[in-house]
Amino acid sequence: MKKITLSAVALGLLVSANAADSLSTMFSEGKASGQIREFSVDREYQGSAGNTTHRRANAIGGHLKFETADYKGLSFATAFYTTNGFLNDTDYTDTSKVDPTLFGPGNENLSFIGEVYFNYKYEKTNFKAGRQTLETPMAGGDDARMIRSLFEAYMLTNTDIDGVTLTAGHIQGFSQGTFGRVYSGYNNVIDGGGSVASAQANGLLAVTGGYSYVDTKNNVGDFVNMGTYAIGQKTDGVSVASVVYTGIENLKLQLWDYYAYDLMNVIYAQADYSWTCLLSDAVKPYAAVQFIREDNVGKDLAGDVNSMYWGAKLGAKVENFNAYIAYSQTGENSAAEAAAGGTANAILTPWGGMSAFTQGMVTRHMYLAGTKASKVAASYNFKGFGPDLSTLAYYTSFDMHENSGYGIARTATEAGYDIIYYPEAVKGLQLRTRANFPRSFHEGATGTTGWSEYRLIVNYNF
Repeated sequence: MKKITLSAVALGLLVSANAADSLSTMFSEGKASGQIREFSVDREYQGSAGNTTHRRANAIGGHLKFETADYKGLSFATAFYTTNGFLNDTDYTDTSKVDPTLFGPGNENLSFIGEVYFNYKYEKTNFKAGRQTLETPMAGGDDARMIRSLFEAYMLTNTDIDGVTLTAGHIQGFSQGTFGRVYSGYNNVIDGGGSVASAQANGLLAVTGGYSYVDTKNNVGDFVNMGTYAIGQKTDGVSVASVVYTGIENLKLQLWDYYAYDLMNVIYAQADYSWTCLLSDAVKPYAAVQFIREDNVGKDLAGDVNSMYWGAKLGAKVENFNAYIAYSQTGENSAAEAAAGGTANAILTPWGGMSAFTQGMVTRHMYLAGTKASKVAASYNFKGFGPDLSTLAYYTSFDMHENSGYGIARTATEAGYDIIYYPEAVKGLQLRTRANFPRSFHEGATGTTGWSEYRLIVNYNF
């Protein structure tokens, strides 16, 4: 197990010592929670490039968390994360057979302390410091495999104003989730002295919407500096501030600003509105728009970043049925910008938090420069017929400009489905199956590459 060296722990122990006569109550009235997860994945590659790789993997693990009761608003928490393979090929190092996205470095079992923080709440203000989960538009967990991405952060929230949530904080460390390990081969292009353009051409930017100079196949379970993970150079981290407004019925407005020191400033804005159809009360239409703007700052360690993305979504709910269409677009690179790396007008998101309306389950090409993306999706919940069963199907298309960084204009697509069932007999149990079918995910001199991937997931929450 990895050694924990976090200042928040020392501070927490110091404060506890000053409240020694309440320490036993804090722990005796504490709460344990967690999740047991079993995950199976099967991905068979295909395409004119002649790729016959077929990867499978099975793992069981999850997390166990303990949070103390609060004493005058103060509480502490820690969470243990683990993933352990079973019924896999004996040669775990053969990534042509074993999918690496469920395991730790070397495709081995992994256990570590993923969360350890103290939390202080006073009236309508809350402060959390230490290793923790985050779910924000441009920095988030991407909980798509066994272990999610985690952060070292200091986050302050306030709700004194009715209908307004204010957030301010600083993120200094990032622990990549296991999902990122599937793309580790592309990072060798950069680690070996290659360019961002070559990494993008091999699909890295298309996959993550950003890029990483860290060897992702060995990063899971380690908390590294935000700049080190993104561009291979230590920075002062990322400061974040936001305001979310819900004071008007059926309307939600949010504005976020992320200042990544010496890298870029990121502005994210989103507006969501729903209403009742004039022709029928049963129909609930809704619409949403989103906007991302990125600009290089400070020492410009991420290079020339001058990118903009916008997206829109229109849909409707009719009882348990929901359907929507979405469209997004990014600014185009010039030929010179494409030759310089292709990132000038691309949206870079090295720390997760995929919020795009047009993203696929896997394909994230909507953030490449000059991409026009569209998506159609529909879902239905069968609760009205008895079972707590929800289904979702979608189709996405990504039309990419010749200056996106690939050197050619092309179109990639992805279809998929997601089915979730909660058995009534077992409280807290979730059974889930997901699938995605990207086509022309990558296209180069040797042809196109895609795959068919199936996921079976069992989650037991307690």
